Amino acid sequence: MKAIVVVDGGVAYSEVAKPTPGPDQVLVDVRASTLNRADLAVASGHAHGRVGGAGTVVGMEWSGDVVEIGANVTEVAVGDRVMCSGGGGYAEFALADRGRVQRIPDNNVGYEVASTLPIALNTMHNAVMTAGRMARGESVLIQGASSGVGLMGMQIAKYMGAGLVIGSSTNAGRREKLTEFGADLAIDSSDPAWPDQVVEATGGKGVDLIVDQISAGVANENMKAAAVLGRIVNVGRLGGFNGEFDFDLHALKRIDYIGVTFRTRSVEEVREISRAMRADLWDGVVSGELHLPIDRTFPLSEAADALARMKSNAHFGKIVLTQ
Repeated sequence: MKAIVVVDGGVAYSEVAKPTPGPDQVLVDVRASTLNRADLAVASGHAHGRVGGAGTVVGMEWSGDVVEIGANVTEVAVGDRVMCSGGGGYAEFALADRGRVQRIPDNNVGYEVASTLPIALNTMHNAVMTAGRMARGESVLIQGASSGVGLMGMQIAKYMGAGLVIGSSTNAGRREKLTEFGADLAIDSSDPAWPDQVVEATGGKGVDLIVDQISAGVANENMKAAAVLGRIVNVGRLGGFNGEFDFDLHALKRIDYIGVTFRTRSVEEVREISRAMRADLWDGVVSGELHLPIDRTFPLSEAADALARMKSNAHFGKIVLTQ
């Protein structure tokens, strides 16, 4: 089969062996794959958790048709249209664990749209509802809200009953679009006054929950904007892995600072994350209320160009590869 493989200096469209499913796996004839930030690291030769290195097939989420299932798989059947997450998605065929496969709703959701959803849904439901413990009526700030995962985070917060949803982006054009995806207020995290704007918008209290995809560049400002007993969930580090941290402010506000990643989670933990997401959000997926925009599609053979577009940060929404 054809796949996008890591080679010296980047990626190549190459012939590789077609995978065979194990007892808990599903083999999917891939129709569309979606780019994620972690794919850039893998495509550059770096490791992402246990994945990486020369010969790695890139790609973390995809959609397509089930063509074979393992002996323990009862969740889906051969012929089902599905969306999946895992590894090796930039390929003609890909394997997924049975707990990371969802049937595509039968309401005219196409493969391209379906491929954009699995990682954003699981990541942000876990960040907002499980790690972040959001309660109805609370205020939520999504840092880095114009990314695909960020756009989904705002929608999930609103869908689950947040009282005030705030999104950040340093790009003025993208900030204008955030209200289309659940934001009541859009802020510029490069503006030194943004914590004051958040405190003012929350009536002087500060925001109850911050889901942070930026980290180092905004760590202390996040705590300034947070309420006493607020929660900050560290999802991404687009602004850097290391930076200053005001420990006294952290203690003064008694903030819960929570780190999350899928890289160190067990198969069982990821299955539970997926189950909890479906329980809360699937009606919103079926209705189309929870959705992501597609920025641009590329043929699978042009994955290198698609990755270059993501690296240039020229996109709004998801970049999709099609067969």
